[in-house]
Amino acid sequence: MSDTDFDVIVIGGGQAALALAYFLRRTDLSFLLLDAEEGPGGAWRHGWNSLRLFSPATWSSIPGWMMPPVTEGYPTRNHVIDYLASYEARYRIPVERPVRVTNVERLERFLRVHAEGRYWDARTVISATGTWSNPYIPQYPGAELFAGQQLHSARYVEAAPFAGKNVLVVGGGNSGAQILAEVSKVATTTWVTPQEPLFLPDDVDGRVLFERATERWKAQQEGRVIDQPVGGLGDIVMVPPVADARKRGVLHSVRPFERFTREGVVWPDGDESAVDVVIWCTGFKPALSHLDALGVMTDDGRVAVAGTHSIAEPRLWLVGYGEWTGSASATLIGVARTARSTVSEVETFLAAAQS
Repeated sequence: MSDTDFDVIVIGGGQAALALAYFLRRTDLSFLLLDAEEGPGGAWRHGWNSLRLFSPATWSSIPGWMMPPVTEGYPTRNHVIDYLASYEARYRIPVERPVRVTNVERLERFLRVHAEGRYWDARTVISATGTWSNPYIPQYPGAELFAGQQLHSARYVEAAPFAGKNVLVVGGGNSGAQILAEVSKVATTTWVTPQEPLFLPDDVDGRVLFERATERWKAQQEGRVIDQPVGGLGDIVMVPPVADARKRGVLHSVRPFERFTREGVVWPDGDESAVDVVIWCTGFKPALSHLDALGVMTDDGRVAVAGTHSIAEPRLWLVGYGEWTGSASATLIGVARTARSTVSEVETFLAAAQS
């Protein structure tokens, strides 16, 4: 076997890719991770400076090795990056970086994975690129007229550059709440959400959310319908900065504006507001452009799957993109289940192909 010929190529180097590598290490399959980043950590390398998890370290770990605890509060972004880097070294995971995969080509015996001037042939490919590199910004009339600054949460670093400005924070999830809490300390902020945000009780954190997601998954597997308290992975957790924003009286939102002007926005009642900055906390879409050449993409920017297995291309799996690739699979603790089952499927598939 050559150094460009593998049983499995994993595209990605973040938490989903590392979880896959952990289980691949327990097989006899040859594999390689191709990571577009300059170093370990995946999307966590791009989180804002003050970003924290909303679960303790013991509930924020990928398979095999528990995240080291922190002395106070929940793990920071840097703590997560250090953990993933140490994890990669601990299990001697084979990874090449920076390698930005441009496309995957279908050959008779292989899938050929292309990067700038290079390629690798794989009997199977697992795409684990996540969503961070494909931020979503909704279209609003007049957006091209707006003279102020617009940035997505994917590019947000800290609040200091927005001091003294009028800032719209758009988006009702945890990132919107946390960025609003931080920016509201230095700027005049307005929080724009499609509907009233769902705030979880102060004693509910990511542990409870994952337990609920697990129960929903079990019930789905067994064909049961369960009566469960409200609380999905997108509901807002009252981490200390968000609780502080509530105490300061800034944790309230308004419904969306209708259009942009050069100087700001126009609301449904016709009032206009001057705006200097819009921070879009409006989520992400799967980063799957590297699969375009395979013809497996659906109109909604996803890939039709049975579990994590592509229906249109039997040598392709997808892990870690959200609920459509497994319950809670885009979370640190939640990806283990789909990583394990995916590697088992790949191993079975390759054994059958060789028999």
